[in-house]
Amino acid sequence: MDERQALPEHMLEQVKAFSDGRRTPVEAREASTVVLMRAGATRAPGSLEVYLLRRHVDMAFAAGMCVFPGGGVDPRDFDQAVDWVGPSPSDWAVALGKDEGSARALVCAAVRETFEESGVLLAGPRADRFVEDTTGPVWEEDRGRLERRELSFTDFLRQRGLKLRSDSLRAWGSWLTPTFEPRRYRACFFVAELPAGQRTRDVSTESDETTWMSVHDAIVAVDAGDMLMLPPTYLTCMELYDCTTPAEALAAAEERDMVPVEPGVEYDEERAYLTIPQRLADLGAQIGERIKS
Repeated sequence: MDERQALPEHMLEQVKAFSDGRRTPVEAREASTVVLMRAGATRAPGSLEVYLLRRHVDMAFAAGMCVFPGGGVDPRDFDQAVDWVGPSPSDWAVALGKDEGSARALVCAAVRETFEESGVLLAGPRADRFVEDTTGPVWEEDRGRLERRELSFTDFLRQRGLKLRSDSLRAWGSWLTPTFEPRRYRACFFVAELPAGQRTRDVSTESDETTWMSVHDAIVAVDAGDMLMLPPTYLTCMELYDCTTPAEALAAAEERDMVPVEPGVEYDEERAYLTIPQRLADLGAQIGERIKS
């Protein structure tokens, strides 16, 4: 994988305008992304399966891209009354390098967005249990109300006697959208295993297709031009390549660096280029060679 990736030709002037100060970068919005995982058919490298959604081609951000469930932090995600079990907001503040309020909101957004976009709920009636089934019309009605912001996540959990299971998540990394993008996010990436008994559902209004796919097949599809992914999604699949089970990925997350990765940009007279840290380019090249062999 090359450290420098060519951007579409029409973006050259846009990149120049931000580089020379004619345009000012917009403030990045806090966001949460969840890599929902399940075991694959084998225990071979690349076999770990992840849940992907393809965003509608008319979306304002990442149109046509395959992404993990996630989205921006909502003001109600800061609600201190949310029923919560597992590592505390103060524990998460240390893990994420955030203040306690922001850490609580990021974890709440992660769980809420996962339910809104996949139907999977990382919550349960007590600390050692997940809810086992989130299908059916009553669940779907509440999911839709959450998505439309007609129901707060705190009230949704309270009405059902459920508690957010913060222990189901591990922080994996953080990405900051490049300065030249009109919509920017400071996205915290989490990993989580699909709870036993629950099933993903194609329910998100922001996507037109969903799938479970091994990280190996996802990387191959992107490299072949059969699937589109932004660098954070693609490189996260690369980073997960040697985690052969969800348990291995959750354990590996304990050693992750949460310093945000911000792709850079370079340009010449003909083209603009997105740049990524050399360590990630090297990882991509290494995994690519292993897949080819």
